[in-house]
Amino acid sequence: MGPVRILMPLPDHDFDVTEVAVPWRLLTDAGHQVVFSTERAGTRPAADPRLLTGVIFGQLGAEPEPKRFYQELTGDPGFAAPIAWEAIEPSDYDGLILAGGHAPGMRQYLGSAALQAKVAEFWRLERPVGSICHGPIVLARAGVLAGRRTACLPKYMERLSYYVSAWKLGSYYRTYPAYVEDEIRQAGAKFERGPFTLARGTATDDGPAFTVQDGNYLSARWPGDAYLFARRFDQLLTT
Repeated sequence: MGPVRILMPLPDHDFDVTEVAVPWRLLTDAGHQVVFSTERAGTRPAADPRLLTGVIFGQLGAEPEPKRFYQELTGDPGFAAPIAWEAIEPSDYDGLILAGGHAPGMRQYLGSAALQAKVAEFWRLERPVGSICHGPIVLARAGVLAGRRTACLPKYMERLSYYVSAWKLGSYYRTYPAYVEDEIRQAGAKFERGPFTLARGTATDDGPAFTVQDGNYLSARWPGDAYLFARRFDQLLTT
């Protein structure tokens, strides 16, 4: 029997460094295989560059360890040669992770009808699905979240990030006019905000982190949940 295979679709650019690199590193270290997919086969994806250098005066970016994981990820042959979204065969995978990000390039991924169709097909297999931050938007638009408990990027986090950066970066932190939380609620999901905090979980401290599990579906709010999210997704895959 081969390794557990996890599908991770991505936009061509602007995904969140931490929400991709931390699950990739932890799940790969657990012996699983992460398969990447972009709109067109062979498009080498790239993370939001501001999260690598710092959003405002070198602040608000990814933490050092996730940035190191991302540098390791760029050397993964599978990351450099992803499959096309339309070529995805959902039954070939044991799990699906929908990562987030907020910069404009994310709209390619969040708004793709082709990807939403593949995600809905995978959802019907009742295998583990994980989404974090903006990732639940893909599930909402695929029509599968109604009645399901879920986390996503809470409105207070999205609003605060926008307010502290708009003077310099405009709508960088507002992917769409509607807040993520509002779209998830409008899709009929049972949104769970989690505790009010801006503290991040780490490799050794899950105290500030928060996830929601509803059957085979796991969700989280933001990069600060990525380590706990990855560990709990591993548990879903192996139990």
